[in-house]
Parts: sequence; structure tokens; C-alpha cells
Amino acid sequence: MKLAVAREIEMGERRVALIPDTVAKLVKLGLEVWVEAGAGVGAFFSDAAYESAGAKIISDAATLWSGADVLLKVSPPKEHEIDWLREEGGLISFLNPLADPALVERLAHRRVTAFGMELIPRTTRAQSMDALSSQRSVAGYKAVLLAAAALPKYFPMLTTAAGTIAPAKVLIIGAGVAGLQAIATARRLGAIVEAYDIRPVAKEEVQSLGAKFIEVKLDEETQAAGGYAKEISDAAKQKAQQVLAEHIKASDVVITTAQVPGKKAPVMVTEEMVSQMKPGSVIVDIAADQGGNCACTEPGKDVVRHGVTILGPINLPATVPVHASQLYAKNILTLLQYLIKDGGLQLNFEDDIIGDTCITHGGEIRNQRVKDALAQLTVNAG
Repeated sequence: MKLAVAREIEMGERRVALIPDTVAKLVKLGLEVWVEAGAGVGAFFSDAAYESAGAKIISDAATLWSGADVLLKVSPPKEHEIDWLREEGGLISFLNPLADPALVERLAHRRVTAFGMELIPRTTRAQSMDALSSQRSVAGYKAVLLAAAALPKYFPMLTTAAGTIAPAKVLIIGAGVAGLQAIATARRLGAIVEAYDIRPVAKEEVQSLGAKFIEVKLDEETQAAGGYAKEISDAAKQKAQQVLAEHIKASDVVITTAQVPGKKAPVMVTEEMVSQMKPGSVIVDIAADQGGNCACTEPGKDVVRHGVTILGPINLPATVPVHASQLYAKNILTLLQYLIKDGGLQLNFEDDIIGDTCITHGGEIRNQRVKDALAQLTVNAG
């Protein structure tokens, strides 16, 4: 079986699907690994390092894509890359299937067996394959560093000969994987941290990291399957905003992480809330690529509104490419070890890991949520 690692061509994408260490492990299993020339350069892994690990370097992208039994990527493939995939070949990558169901339809048309890494179930069995969590953790960490760099104040409390400096007050909105890592990082930097999440079950995790949990009682279900936050009603959003308003006003830094798969990010910070913040305060909106949790966010840009700096970073994991690639490669390795038996893919769709993650196979779209998104796209186009 030939596994191929593509060079990422998405603007700003510096991660790579496999690193030399994981290549060596796959070669030991008797698999042939091809790596596109320059695939690891953005993450500081040279072609020579891949060759030393047992990989074959392929210079021509079309040759690599068309010759692979399973193609490994980080970002979703472009249309011309899908055309390079050989029919009935395999693809493992982030695919953003709910936001771009048309891409999934093209994969099905090519009869590709495609696995979406963002659909790995959040179960104990699949924990080491959970790429969405591993990459969101990187994003939460980096968001705090961006906030600390942009804030015109210290994060920790300092006692100096010139007086005592009060610690920064940091509010984290959304206590999923990114939010929890943001809490831990802000605490390490010495800030006073509080956090909010629509899911009451997040309270214990927030408090275990030394942060204060902001409670808002919502009279509706707030948790979807797999432990993710569920989209809530407009009335519930308004109630949450009313409670958060005073906390946002008192904060030096607000980091927003609330996202709903396949949906526009909920607006948690209105422009009026921004106008009430202290001049020099900072908002880092991790949900910028889904429109943002802050009404003033401009995806991919840093803006100043009412004296508040609002950062809308896109693809934060790609800005920490060494460790983001290391974590993602381990996720891919574990999934491959689970899927490959006797030199081929063993597809037992009754298994929740395989059944949930495999989006297309045999010319069909297997995932019902993706089918529904595609149907809605057709309705809107009509």
C-alpha cells in the first residue's frame, strides 16, 4: 500500500500530515510512503529527513496524487487536486464537509473513500485520533500569547520598588478544548481568569484549572452529541449576553472560542459591549473563520474599535507548525493503524470510528448531516 503526503497549498498553511518520525513507524509496518518535495518545509522538516526515515520524495504533485492508495493532507483539497486523485483511492484530511458539501459531492463522484478528520468521534477509544481536539488545543494556547503581546499591560501581578502591578483580568468564552487550553495558558502567565460556557458540565473542568466559572441558567439543551456545544435559541443567546456584558466590561482580555460545526459562529460580544471595555483592552476571536463571536471581528485582520484591539486570526494551529504537525501526524498514524489490516483498508462501517469518519465511499456520500447540508445548498441555489 502506498501512502502519500501532499504539500499544502492553502495560503498560510504550514503544517504537514506526517512528520519523519511517523513515516519511519509506517515504513516499519511494511507500508510505502511517498512525500511530495517540500511538503515539510513550512514545519521545518526537510526532504532529507523524510528520506532518512524511509520515504520516497516525489517532485511532481500530479504523480503523487494519482499514484497513492491513500492520500494524506491537512487542509481540504482544491478542485484540481481532487481531479488528480485516482478513482476509488483513499483520502484522509480535514474536509470541512458541513460548510463545503459541494467538495464532498466531488469526492463521491470520483468514488474516493474519504475520511474527515474533524468527524472523529469524541470517545475514549478514538481519543488519540482526535485531530480536531489536538489542533484546537494549539489554537487556544497561541490565542493567549497573541493577547499578551497585544495588551499594553503585564499579565501577572508584580511587586516592584515602584509599586504593585495588578494582574490582568482574562475572560474566556467557550470552555471546549481551545478554551480550556487558553485558561491554562493565561493562568500560567499569571492572569486572573474566568470562563463561560453554555454547557453546565464545563464548570468542573474550568474550576479544575483555577478559573472562575460564570453561570448562566438556560432553560434548554445546550450539549450536542459528542460533548460539543449545541446551537441555542436567540432568546438564550440574549440572556447569556446580558450576564456576560458586565464581565466583558471588567476584563482586560477576552478570548472567544465558541463555534458550532457547520454553522456561523454565534455572536457573543456585541459592539455595544466592546464600547464599554477599557481603552487598550484586547479581544482575540478564535472563531473568526466562522464569522466571529465578536460583532466587530474582521476575519484575518487586526482592528481597533472604541479603543479596543480586536484580533481575528485565521488558522492559528498553522502558526505553531512544528508541534501542530507532530500532534496531527500522531492522530493520522493512530487512525491508519486502526484502518489498515493485511495491507489494505478494512472498512467496517458498523464501527463508530469508521462509520462516523468516512464521508464518501463507493460513489456515495455516507454521512447524513453532509447529505442534509448538500440538499440545503441545492434548495438555496434553486
